[in-house]
Amino acid sequence: MSVKYKYATVLEAIKQLRDAGFMVDFNIEGSFLSANSSKYHTDDFEITEIYRYEGDTNPDEESTVYGIESKDGVKGILVTSYGMYIDDVSEELLQKLSLQ
Repeated sequence: MSVKYKYATVLEAIKQLRDAGFMVDFNIEGSFLSANSSKYHTDDFEITEIYRYEGDTNPDEESTVYGIESKDGVKGILVTSYGMYIDDVSEELLQKLSLQ
């Protein structure tokens, strides 16, 4: 998946994804993503949209917005930020999200 058009802000990217039907909020939990009490391992979802942002004044303010579609039809959004706590995240999930 390649990086898509950069919107002016993270909020604008989220709005566009919501308008495109990405309604669920995904969270990282160890070796899987979670949403609505469901767990999605790396084989259970695909990243279909990626938007990356760097702060205007501080490169450490980097964020990435993902549009994610699960195999069971759930479409949602995951937002990660530079320096997020990744000690408990599996290497497989980090590789899929390209956070290494």
